[in-house]
Amino acid sequence: MNRGIATFAVAFIARLALAQTAAFEVSTIKPSSPTANSMTFRFAGPRRFTANNHTLKECVAFAYTLSLPLIIGGPPWIDSDRYDIVGEIAGETRPPLEQVLVMFQGLLADRFQLKFHREPQERPVYNLVLAKTELKVKENTGGPGQPPALMYGPAGPRALRLPARNTTMPAFAALMQRTILDRPVVDKTGLTGRYDFDLEWRIDGTQMDRGPAPAGFESDKPDIFTALRELGLRLEPSRGQVEVLVIDHVAKPDEN
Repeated sequence: MNRGIATFAVAFIARLALAQTAAFEVSTIKPSSPTANSMTFRFAGPRRFTANNHTLKECVAFAYTLSLPLIIGGPPWIDSDRYDIVGEIAGETRPPLEQVLVMFQGLLADRFQLKFHREPQERPVYNLVLAKTELKVKENTGGPGQPPALMYGPAGPRALRLPARNTTMPAFAALMQRTILDRPVVDKTGLTGRYDFDLEWRIDGTQMDRGPAPAGFESDKPDIFTALRELGLRLEPSRGQVEVLVIDHVAKPDEN
């Protein structure tokens, strides 16, 4: 068989397999508690993916690996109403994040009737580059069978902790633009391996739409820029051509 045809066939079969399993077995959506003060996207065991206390816009940003300013259009409630979403995954093992994102995209299209189109625009971006300090991320030694881990959670009041394991720099940049920072992040580190590192930082006005800390609030955690420099990485402000996602239609989901 021609090598090009064989490569196409393998890629097609892989996409077909992904499409056939790219739906949650069961999903539930409920309004978040008005007193909830933490927001997470995380796995709760191998078969359950949860989005807790997030707006629809934040969910779209996570599902499509976008920063919030790259999502435009839609009614005001997509920025204000917060939801707790649970997706149950068929099978006994955790699928790769790429597949879970496709599942989450399908959930948003089905339950929120989400429809959109994309448009190119020039926007502010961050380039992720090497700092002039010592690089403190470590090469992963867990072997090819170790699954990557790249999910963050609370680390105290208005602070987050990210224990990254077996992750690539492009995946890390994608996470930062998906749920952490207020603009796209482009990996320009030149690092091609898989790495382990721990990152802790305080939440402030540079991150998503969470706003600045309340007056008088102090944290012992560094800001995200300082925390990255301590790892030997740096966020460099720049401009670049990016695609924005324009919402054409959306509707509030039925509770269940």
